[in-house]
Amino acid sequence: MARFKQLIFLGFVATGALAGCASSTSAERDGQAGRGRAPGEAIRPERAGGEDVTEQDANGDGRPDVWTYTVDGRKVRQELDLNWDGRVDLTRYFDANGDKVRESLDLDFDGRVDATYFYEKGVNTRRERDTNGDGLPDSFTYYEAGKLVRKERDTRGTGRIDYWEYWENGQVDRIGEDLDGDGTVDKWTRNPNNTARE
Repeated sequence: MARFKQLIFLGFVATGALAGCASSTSAERDGQAGRGRAPGEAIRPERAGGEDVTEQDANGDGRPDVWTYTVDGRKVRQELDLNWDGRVDLTRYFDANGDKVRESLDLDFDGRVDATYFYEKGVNTRRERDTNGDGLPDSFTYYEAGKLVRKERDTRGTGRIDYWEYWENGQVDRIGEDLDGDGTVDKWTRNPNNTARE
């Protein structure tokens, strides 16, 4: 029965992680992409000195699916093989208090990070995603108190943000676009149906 519960748990983790990927500061700041991680970061980092690892076979196929890394008994990282192909798909990082601070996901199963979620006190505050496969994040989503507040994108692949969406009460309030590539908004479009402003 315990093995069944582990499989159900991993199924929920995989569903939540992959579903979340299927999809306040000024917009006119220098929007350099790649703020949260190194380009082409490996989903499975090198094992650091002093780390102990515990392996777990969650699906009973005789191969580990979960690797938990500790330093002096404190969990610092956890790696999960969500599709049971023997390779890491999700890596979680923990702070000194044991709180999750970051999750990195390999969505195309190439061993590289495609999306990263950042957490503060257990709440998702930012998501970054590499949508064009160049190893650098080009889509950024920001949350406050668990609610979506802003999306930013580098739509041209220049490393500079050129598209902004500001959200209020679950809907787009306004969209900013950089039409000439200088990193500042040239055109604002407001949502005429935004009931949040009334």
